[in-house]
Amino acid sequence: MVQVAQIDHIALSVTDLALSEAWYREHLGLERRFAELWDGPPVMMAAGGTALALFPADDTTTAAGVAPIRMLHLAFRVDAAGFQDARTHLAQAGIQHREAEHENCRSLYFADPDGHKLELTTYDEVPTS
Repeated sequence: MVQVAQIDHIALSVTDLALSEAWYREHLGLERRFAELWDGPPVMMAAGGTALALFPADDTTTAAGVAPIRMLHLAFRVDAAGFQDARTHLAQAGIQHREAEHENCRSLYFADPDGHKLELTTYDEVPTS
């Protein structure tokens, strides 16, 4: 079993990154994080240990001719040991996943039975395999 520490971030698609960044700052008091690493996207807006990762809506359009606005994925935070345990658990359970190294964290991406995209992320140093 994977033991998560908390929700790390929820990834949302938005129509205007700058407008959304300003809105979340002005109306919810969220602060921008990791701007020195990512010029965007994503634009990470956070309060305490929980964040929103804002991504531009993609180019595909609905029948109404608008870009779909949706939740992209839900990320849970784990520590380095939890990350390694998750690698093993997902593989043993036959859950397809992929691993990604970002500038400031490492992530595992996979889906739940309904196809919701999930991420386990750690900011701790983790061996690459």
